[in-house]
Amino acid sequence: MKIFPAIDIKEGKCVRLVKGDFDKKTEYKMHPVDQAGKFKEHGLKNLHVVDLDGALTGETVNLDIIKDIVKKFDLKVEIGGGIRNLNSIQKYIDVGAEKVILGSAAIKDKKFLEEACQKFSNKIALGLDAKDGYLSVSGWKENSNQLTLDYLNEVNDYGVSRLIYTDINKDGMKQSPNFEETSKVAAKSNCPVILSGGVSSIDDIKKARSLKNIEGIIVGKAIYDGDIELKELAKEDA
Repeated sequence: MKIFPAIDIKEGKCVRLVKGDFDKKTEYKMHPVDQAGKFKEHGLKNLHVVDLDGALTGETVNLDIIKDIVKKFDLKVEIGGGIRNLNSIQKYIDVGAEKVILGSAAIKDKKFLEEACQKFSNKIALGLDAKDGYLSVSGWKENSNQLTLDYLNEVNDYGVSRLIYTDINKDGMKQSPNFEETSKVAAKSNCPVILSGGVSSIDDIKKARSLKNIEGIIVGKAIYDGDIELKELAKEDA
């Protein structure tokens, strides 16, 4: 089970949102590069980064921070947030990102997802953020009116190398992930799935380990609020 501690970047700071709501954000004092160093120090090997400025603007706003993290700590970084064209994907790959996460742009334009998978083999992760079974887009402000499983069925053969499934109702709530829906997605997906949203304890990680086709799990607020200690988290990272 790969453990992905999460760093959400807004205006150069680490923040956490509740259910993706920019009005319900908590800012943390540590700079994203220092936070990444702390994760590395404790033996964690992977990192999930979301550029919230990028999500709002569609630009690679915090590219230099990603570059610094990869260069200094040799972490395997997956990066998402407002990536809407092939040029942006190339920029992140050039600075050493292991995976580039496509979300809203891929849901709104399946051809873009297909082209990205063809051009950047084994580098594209698909981020599916769902609420009550339906995909949400544009920073979770819009419901796409597409059922998650129907959309996945349509793009399953495109060559996505990783799928990140987030239940929006669980995100930032620390009330345990939606294991049932994640299992349905993992059963249908042709690529391994990363579980995201609601992780509250080491027990959640152990439960995720028992599910089929789950490659890893993203842990955010529970780390920053001190509910999960990094040394305990690192023991689960394999």
